[in-house]
Amino acid sequence: MTLPSCPRCQCEFTYKDGGLCICPECAHEWDPTAGSEAADEVKVWKDAFGNLLADGDSVTLVKDLKLKGSSAVIKVGTKVKNIRLVEGDHDIDCRIEGFGAMQLKSEFVKKS
Repeated sequence: MTLPSCPRCQCEFTYKDGGLCICPECAHEWDPTAGSEAADEVKVWKDAFGNLLADGDSVTLVKDLKLKGSSAVIKVGTKVKNIRLVEGDHDIDCRIEGFGAMQLKSEFVKKS
């Protein structure tokens, strides 16, 4: 039995789990019996003011953010360069100078 390639990353090593197909490379799950409409859906990320975000953009924080497990605070106005957009609750992966790698929510940034 041949399974379809992943509609998101085109990986051909997909496997079936119950009624869903799963991609081991990008962890995308989809129903192969559903129409092609599900594969055509594209996630759109927007900043706090409704501007579209893309990988590699620079953003600025619009709110002071406390670091979990620390007493440090990242101040409003901190500029973050070269963001990477990901799926999930915290949808921006980035590196903030002086703090290191972290994840941010797009609702707390504005596009620079």
